[in-house]
Amino acid sequence: MFRIKKLDIFIAKQFGLLFLAAFVICQFVLMMQFLWRYVDELIGKGLSMEILAQFFWYMGIMLMPQAFPLAILLSSLIAFGNLGESSELTAIKAAGISLMQAMRSLIVITITIACISFYFQEVIGPRAFISFQHLLLSMKQTNPEVEIPEGIFYDGIPNSNLYVQKKDLDRGVLYGIMIYRMNGGYEDAAVILADSGRIQTTAEKKHLLLTLYSGEWFENMRQSSINVNANVPYRRETFATKKILLDFDSGFNMSEIGGISADARSKGLSRIIHDLDSIREYNDSVGHQNYREAKLFTFNRPDLSREDSTKVATEAAGRSEMFDSLYQKLNAEQKQRIITQASNDVQMTITNMEYKAEWAYWLNREERMHLMEAINKFTLSLSCIIFFFIGAPLGAIIRKGGLGVPVIISVIVFIVFYILDNTGMRMARIDEWTVWFGKLLGTAVLSPIAIFFTYKANKDSTVFNIDIYRNILMRMLGLRTKRSIMRKEVIIDDPQYQADSDQLAVISEQVSRYMEVHNLLRWPNPIEVFFRAGDDQEIEHINERLEATIEDLSYSRDKRIIILLNRYPVIASNAHTRPFQRKWLNVLTGIFLPTGIFFYVRMIRFRFRLYKDLQHVLRTNGKLITRIGELLYNK
Repeated sequence: MFRIKKLDIFIAKQFGLLFLAAFVICQFVLMMQFLWRYVDELIGKGLSMEILAQFFWYMGIMLMPQAFPLAILLSSLIAFGNLGESSELTAIKAAGISLMQAMRSLIVITITIACISFYFQEVIGPRAFISFQHLLLSMKQTNPEVEIPEGIFYDGIPNSNLYVQKKDLDRGVLYGIMIYRMNGGYEDAAVILADSGRIQTTAEKKHLLLTLYSGEWFENMRQSSINVNANVPYRRETFATKKILLDFDSGFNMSEIGGISADARSKGLSRIIHDLDSIREYNDSVGHQNYREAKLFTFNRPDLSREDSTKVATEAAGRSEMFDSLYQKLNAEQKQRIITQASNDVQMTITNMEYKAEWAYWLNREERMHLMEAINKFTLSLSCIIFFFIGAPLGAIIRKGGLGVPVIISVIVFIVFYILDNTGMRMARIDEWTVWFGKLLGTAVLSPIAIFFTYKANKDSTVFNIDIYRNILMRMLGLRTKRSIMRKEVIIDDPQYQADSDQLAVISEQVSRYMEVHNLLRWPNPIEVFFRAGDDQEIEHINERLEATIEDLSYSRDKRIIILLNRYPVIASNAHTRPFQRKWLNVLTGIFLPTGIFFYVRMIRFRFRLYKDLQHVLRTNGKLITRIGELLYNK
């Protein structure tokens, strides 16, 4: 039986506050990204605050299902990262509570958010999309003057160019108006100048009514029958008030309204499924009709037997020969007329087939868009759960809270999902991929990742321990670590200075003998490096004695000795003989030439570094022996 415990409430509070903050941030980012698509519809058009508020309200509602997964990913990462960083997650596991038990309250919350996301996409989202599209159209319909820019010619009116020097959107008045009208071409061009004017749409939304004040009308009266070299008459009219009717489609028509309601994004799941049946039935009927028409252009028809097809083909060949004989009897003019007619017929047939192909493609695309929208309602809701099982385990593994590492990881995961989802959607929309494959691509890729992260986090894996990978990378690249020996605050027994001094002298002698015997500046034999096992045990013993002496002297109270100890290099005792400790890894590395060359050059570098390190050890040993002698003498 599921009982709510204090731990569930504690973790839910941690997650809830972070989720609200992350949701606001994600919603804002998505709205700003979405706003760029409609920036031309808003800037410089004098829209009221009420219109802008409606615009952002509908936009926010449509983008909420997309903000839910990203907010869940970010908040779960930060929540469990904070628990791990403050050792609270360690205390929870020490109490015998597994990670899945600690996450159970958040699992319920995440499933609830996924259901809310589905409800938004099913009920609220389609209504918001319809209202949003109507708002865009009404923005053009209500104030047509906002479409006309200041200071440049506007060519959005058929057969006219309109220039407005200044606009007063509060009063709806245009100043410094200049209109070029070319209803009959350039021969009948007219220029209209006006000091000011007003513009409004007619009742049917198909024309603009311009009321002009204090202006002049210049019109070219030239007709096609007038001689080109003759003087061209024109008409000039001065007016105090004049009304002009211009053709203008404001964009608010029944076809576009019908297109909004027919868009798959404006429908719920039940209506999409219902319309899909109608669309498929209509597509099939169009396809059958095109097939029946295409059969008229072939003789090998599937409804005829082989004998009938052969008979029809023979008759056609006979008619072709008869046509050729008749064609040869015609004169040149008649032959040209027949060829032209045949060419026109062929071109008409090609145009007709291209139109049918485009129409069939559009019908198929409409079917795919409906199916994609139906699948998207489930995948976007399911992504909330997937992102939670990526974010929470990652936070428990990485154990980094705040807005640093979690934000970076969240952005990377969301970008991967966004690229996969958009790539699949675009490829499915152009019929390059199947709809199911395209829309489920992102979900199919991230689901195994979520399962893997959850499994590793539940098993307390260190797969994402950054220090482990950093140490591996440093060893591969040959990067050394520096000693950091600090002076001890509490020292019970002093080091055995005399014994350590004698040990350093022995080490110096062994190092000198080793450098005489082994020529470290010589390139090693590749066969011995990759295909024969061999450890440099001599340098290992020297390094062990040196480290033991350094450990004993680290308890010294003398600052000079501590400084000298930090000058000792950290010796890699095996890197100069072979790349790996396992023989089979060395063999594989040597067989694969690129990696073999890399590790061979790396080993040469380690041999040269060991040569310099041993020289440095000799110098440091001498200084330490001298300093220890001074300390013993002063005693």
